[in-house]
Amino acid sequence: MIDTYSLMIHGGAGALDNVSDERIAVRYLESIRVTLEHGRTILERGASAVEAVESCASQLEDDPLFNAGCGSVLNENGKVEMDAGIMDGRDLAAGAVAGIGNIANPVQLARLIMDGSEHVMLIGDGALEFAKHCQVRLTPDHYFFTPDRIKQLEQARLRGRMTLDHDDEGEDQKYGTIGAVARDRQGNLAAATSTGGIVNKRMGRVGDSPIIGAGVYADNASCAVSATGYGEDFMRTVFAKTVADLIELCGGSARSAVDDGLAYLSRKVQGRGGLICIDHAGQCASGMTTKKMIHGWIEHGGETICRF
Repeated sequence: MIDTYSLMIHGGAGALDNVSDERIAVRYLESIRVTLEHGRTILERGASAVEAVESCASQLEDDPLFNAGCGSVLNENGKVEMDAGIMDGRDLAAGAVAGIGNIANPVQLARLIMDGSEHVMLIGDGALEFAKHCQVRLTPDHYFFTPDRIKQLEQARLRGRMTLDHDDEGEDQKYGTIGAVARDRQGNLAAATSTGGIVNKRMGRVGDSPIIGAGVYADNASCAVSATGYGEDFMRTVFAKTVADLIELCGGSARSAVDDGLAYLSRKVQGRGGLICIDHAGQCASGMTTKKMIHGWIEHGGETICRF
């Protein structure tokens, strides 16, 4: 049976105070809008939910506005260490990478792991070896070293601590993890999340983005979820799976599950961040415990909506 499709994407949650500058706001909202329209086009052509989230996430990874792919933040050693995960709601197939550099689109490598290996997650050098096996072209370091990210690291070092990409300190910041969730015209769900992590993070730190059930989850019986924010909070609460369980086990909708999930996150760990969610009926919902979140959606093939 042919049905309508739904699509959501996000570009990070946080303070986002500088979006009061209209020029900055327009840049973010236009990138979200263009990516949603790209997803609309491929879903209308009959693409699967997995194809849609991979393609939309890749497009956001290619945009230096966002903390993923070429816009990734730098760790304590001035290096890029990226994480990404993808999941197919049809059969719970999943793929993830962690702590990798030199890969322009980590979400695409996660997809290759899901489809072409016996594992769910590969990290560091092992992930790069698998990429070479799959003939993925490696990208030189300089591709990732944007002036804004170098400046961010310098500021974090001066403050002597790690900072979220979307903390409210500083005047010229760019924000957060990216993610995509979709329900295709056949009713299948998928989710993808990708990030460069935290500015000045310890070498080897892995956040929630590649952890199935924490920062990314999809199951046709419940929903597709992508989270963004302080990853340790989402890992401790197995947040994405908790939201899915609120639908499958408690009979909730995307809206009620997002609200109840965020209440649980706040009560348990005072969690900082947000999420996007599409349930098995194609209903879209989003929420955050931070001031704002860059996101947008197309529900049941309707109009494109973009918000902070």
